[in-house]
Amino acid sequence: MKKIIQPSLLAVTSMILLSACSSHTPAPVANLNKDYSQLERGSFRGDSYTVRKGDTLYFISYVTGQNVKDIVSLNNLAPPYIIYPGQRLAIPSGSRSSSSSVSTPAVKPTPVSKPKPVSKPVEQKTDNKTVAQAKPKEYSENSNVNKPVTTKPNTTPSTSKWAWPVKGKIIARFSNSENGNRGIDIAGTRGEAIKATAAGVVVYAGDALPGYGNLVIIKHGEDYLSAYAHNDKILVKEQQTVKAGQKIASMGSTGASSVRLHFEIRYKGKSVDPMRYLPK
Repeated sequence: MKKIIQPSLLAVTSMILLSACSSHTPAPVANLNKDYSQLERGSFRGDSYTVRKGDTLYFISYVTGQNVKDIVSLNNLAPPYIIYPGQRLAIPSGSRSSSSSVSTPAVKPTPVSKPKPVSKPVEQKTDNKTVAQAKPKEYSENSNVNKPVTTKPNTTPSTSKWAWPVKGKIIARFSNSENGNRGIDIAGTRGEAIKATAAGVVVYAGDALPGYGNLVIIKHGEDYLSAYAHNDKILVKEQQTVKAGQKIASMGSTGASSVRLHFEIRYKGKSVDPMRYLPK
């Protein structure tokens, strides 16, 4: 007869503890800071971007961190810079981008003059399709409707004219490190008014960028963009002209673990510290 070996009390206890641990869900990470530099960028592949339905050149500029003018130049896009779903755009990188090493200007830059309109339409071939081109515009249209947009105003807001998009506690500050926060995060209450930091034109309003939730991007003059993420509701439309202080959205938590506004300012496609522009 074989001797039956009884498991020790310690072994039984260990088995029970291991079984209990394996049934537990991972600890919540809601208190961790969101890493906005590592979020999924959809169709962005480092040196190229595949246009999706609803994309605009300024949205692509925001996603890739490159200057719109560099993207237009590299891809030889002609006014009014129509782009199409499925089109693959080369993205500037390194020495190819004239704005790859841009520092934040201490003073108001000189606005770039508007291009002169041409009197005759031009034809552009894209994806084996010939498209009749209208007179030049400063901004690419939404690829859903292929309609050019005229941007207003044409002057870049000075540092003194920027305003806080919302007042509240700053829970995450800007960091220029490789994996740093590309803007600031401001806590608040759901439904609180989010306002345009300066006058400009809405160049994106949607939720196509994973991790940012409902996102609004506004163009200010030739070189600046401001972005407002995690909104509950978006109250403006693309191509809409807005005034400084105008309500553009309500605060929410879409794409975030808590109610907050993630706010960014871009200069020629590059992230800059919003605290250098916002009034003290």
